[in-house]
Amino acid sequence: MVRGLRGDFNVAAILVAGAAILDSLDGRIARLTGTESEFGREFDSLADVLTFGFVPALLAYLWGLDTLGRLGWLAPLFYLVCCATRLARYNVKVQQVDRRYFVGIPSPAAACMVASLLLFAPEDDWKVWGNILVLATVLVVGGLMVSTFRYLSFGSIDLRQRWSYRGAIWWAAGLLAFAFRPTAALLAAAIVYTGLPPAAWAIRRLRGKPRRDEQSETEPSEA
Repeated sequence: MVRGLRGDFNVAAILVAGAAILDSLDGRIARLTGTESEFGREFDSLADVLTFGFVPALLAYLWGLDTLGRLGWLAPLFYLVCCATRLARYNVKVQQVDRRYFVGIPSPAAACMVASLLLFAPEDDWKVWGNILVLATVLVVGGLMVSTFRYLSFGSIDLRQRWSYRGAIWWAAGLLAFAFRPTAALLAAAIVYTGLPPAAWAIRRLRGKPRRDEQSETEPSEA
């Protein structure tokens, strides 16, 4: 990575995270204003492929994967294809059975995982091990987008309900961490959200418990 471009990578990563927040609002605004349409849903998916598929893949490639030869561009391409496949899979689902979960990590969260890792990178260039970490993240997150792991949908959380003091403590701790170390807090949150469903599945397998059939589950809108 060219040192003079460091600030540009930070801005790009922040914009990707901001786009993920806005993406969670546009669908709700359309439903509240009664302006939903089939064209809007299809156009939203196209925008998601560009924002949460193409942009993170390009950032990872320009950040350092371009030094890895053929593997360096194949991995971002794999991520982009997985993102497009994930959105296409959502579009062909008609009924929504369980709005509490996504099937596969949603593309905005996947993009935030890649962006937060690049945002957390030290000021001086990472060496070979850094490129390997970014490469592994792009491949793993791309695979999780087309997986059947169930991810919690934050849109299903009712903010009007009463929260216990334990929940308030966790929220306060998260806000304090974000205030003091925003890049580290973002990366930690992305890792926890990305890794919890696969970790829970692995624990169930080790305990000999069968995995629930997730392929029969449908998912809420990513918008």
